[in-house]
Order: sequence, then C-alpha cells, then structure tokens
Amino acid sequence: MTEVATSDQLLVVIDPVARRTDGEAVRIAKDVLSAGATTKVCLPEGPEEFARALQRKGSRRPVVIGDDRALVRTVSLLHRWRELAGCGLSVVPVGGAQSLARSLGVPAGAVAAARAVLDGAERRMDLLVDESDGVVLGALRIPPLTGVPEDAAEADRHGADLDSARPWIRTCQSLVRTLVTARPTRSLSPASAPGHSRLRVEVDGITLVDLDQPLEALSVIPGDSGLAEVEARPLSVGAEATPLLATGRRITVSGPDFRYRADAVVSGPVRRRTWTVWEGAWGLTLPVAAAGDHSLG
Repeated sequence: MTEVATSDQLLVVIDPVARRTDGEAVRIAKDVLSAGATTKVCLPEGPEEFARALQRKGSRRPVVIGDDRALVRTVSLLHRWRELAGCGLSVVPVGGAQSLARSLGVPAGAVAAARAVLDGAERRMDLLVDESDGVVLGALRIPPLTGVPEDAAEADRHGADLDSARPWIRTCQSLVRTLVTARPTRSLSPASAPGHSRLRVEVDGITLVDLDQPLEALSVIPGDSGLAEVEARPLSVGAEATPLLATGRRITVSGPDFRYRADAVVSGPVRRRTWTVWEGAWGLTLPVAAAGDHSLG
C-alpha cells in the first residue's frame, strides 16, 4: 500500500554519528531538504536527545539523516510509543552501515535520497516484533556474526574512540602477536564446528527444525503481506543440505543460549524468543517506482 508523502513540514533529525562520519553529505542533504520544504533541524548529541527530538515532532514528518542503526532506533522508538501507524518515516542514509536502507529501496547518495524524501511516496511494510518490543525491519539472522566476539553496535561506538585516543594499543597488540608462538590448529568435525546451533524453530506452532538437527544458519525476513519468510539451513556432512523454507506470522526459536542479529544490532544470549509479524506496521518514504514495487523486502 502506498500513498504520496507530503513534505510541507519536516522534522530533520541528524544522527551524531553521521555528522562525525560524513559532515559534507549531511550538509548536502540538509540543504536539499531545506530548499524543498519547511524544515526544523535537530542536532542531538546522544540517544536521549535523539529520542526527545523525535518525541517533539508534532505534525511534522520525521526525516532521519544517519545510518542503519539510526533508522532502526527511530522505528524502535516510534513503535514503543505506538506512533508508527500514523507516522510516515523518511531516511537519508549517511554513515558506514547502509545495507538495510538500500535493501528497503532507499536510493544511494545524499542528493537522490533527499529528493526521494521530498518527491517520493510512503510504502507500508511489515515489522517483526518480539515479546520485549524489539523490532526487525530487514532481516533476522542466527548465528549473527562469524569471528566477531562483541556486539556490532558496541564495537562501532567504542572503536573510533579507542583508535584515536590510544593508537599505541594496536602497536602493542601487534608486538604481542609477533612474540607469542602460534598454537597448532586442529580440524573440527561438523558436529563440533563453532558455527552450528541446536535450536528448535517453530513457525505458526509447527516445528520446522528440532533440537536433534544441528543448524548452520537461520534467517527470517518480514515481507509486506503479513507473512515472514523463514529459511533454515541444517548443518551438512559432505554435500550441501537442502534449506528448509516456510512462511508464517509467528516464529519461535528456543534452545541453548543463542545470539541473533536483528538488522544492525546483535542481541542475546537468550534461550527463547518469539517474533510476530505486524502487517503494514510502518511506513517509509521511497521513490515512487520503488514504493509501488511490492517485491522489495
């Protein structure tokens, strides 16, 4: 479902990470938006100020200039306040993580994305919501990452400060790696490989994968028809295993402690989590062609 977005009154919230990452792209986007509509620009310095600025939007249409995490944060806040149904959202992607915005149909480049905010149409999309009010816009994945021990958001938040304030840390780490003798590696069987999980996956109450079947990967993607697409990949021995596919409105994952990646954020560990599809729960302004293309997502 799409409807033409009105751009007379905009609340432009500029994520602080975007300002630090690419100030020139932020300036260009702000100039394009200000030339085409009446704008109120907010420059929050942190998550609390970001939330306060968004909460004071009134009748203005919120526009976020920032990366995927800023987009997810905005949708999460509006969902928590139960304001998504009557609030179309726009985003101009600026920053390192932009794959989610791209997958949703937001154009690349500050100028093109800002023009889409002004001239585009709102497309309503489904949302995955868990029992703790966590949201998934683009994709849910288990396991979340390979070889990355900490939350991706936490790494991004602290990495830049550590590199700039204590550059000698990397020199010391390099020296230690040089001095320490590497331990011999041993081959791992599929059953003991670190990437597998033993989880029960249920779709609308029907078991898709049980605990006796090691699982290599699971992905859940919300669509725009009230159903999520579920793909489970059993751990294979030899030939690649055939993926197990299902669609449903309620997906429950349970078993030993597991982590999951919801869009740009890694969460857990948890032992059980249920995601429910909220049909047409949120709206995003996209170029007219993309807003009418229901194959996205």
